[in-house]
Amino acid sequence: MNALPLAATEMSASGPSVDPSWGFIHSEQNGSALDGPGLRTVFWLTGCGYRCSYCHNPDTWGLHLGRRVHVDTLLGDIQQYASFFASVRGGVTLSGGEPLMQLPFCTNFLRRLHQLDIHTALDTNGFFGDRLSDEDLRSIDLVILDIKSFDVQTHLRVTGQHNRNVLDFARRLRLLARPTWVRFVLVPGLTDQPENVTGLARFCGELPNVERVEVIPFHQLGRSRWHELGLDYSLEHTSPPSDELLQSVRDTFRRHGSICPD
Repeated sequence: MNALPLAATEMSASGPSVDPSWGFIHSEQNGSALDGPGLRTVFWLTGCGYRCSYCHNPDTWGLHLGRRVHVDTLLGDIQQYASFFASVRGGVTLSGGEPLMQLPFCTNFLRRLHQLDIHTALDTNGFFGDRLSDEDLRSIDLVILDIKSFDVQTHLRVTGQHNRNVLDFARRLRLLARPTWVRFVLVPGLTDQPENVTGLARFCGELPNVERVEVIPFHQLGRSRWHELGLDYSLEHTSPPSDELLQSVRDTFRRHGSICPD
């Protein structure tokens, strides 16, 4: 299935409001050990310009589908846990959706968290990375960069968008020496082509700021959400990658110099 068509306004990174104090949040989780170092509070923001064929939360695509919140309210809730975050070497992660769809709110929230000495992480697809100033990036302690595909045609097939901005953003993070984790979802028959995997492995191996590469196996946990939303789910009969394939892909990244945990 090709990516669903986007309205022009959906590809704006100005967010649902130009007021940086207000944003829309789909959900949140405390105590996550999967979204950056240590134990973390994760906020999933709404809005995304991609239409990934394997997306497990398509209910985050629309900008206004979440709960409208004020940044002061969130900071008041989080500030009381600052000492806890420090003790477990954790912090706060903004994810989505694509958090940079709400650029003013996102950067304001991250900057103020950073001022509180709370470790900040941004989980992004990188498409709007050029909208972040160098000053913005100094308030982000870790960028978790989701690279959907190194091969352009596969990236277009998966997301509906070109990957030029993503790779350029990765190169910029290298130049600025910003700590980065790369995430890559392994989908049999879609992103697992050897040339795609090897190309991305070589690319990541040339980025000394990339601290680790996480190869995430495709799963079917989001299938029911596609059905509930009445969307055509093209991966209905796609199975998760075998253990052998998953290990082989991870080994490819390791051979090209990346730390790639099991």
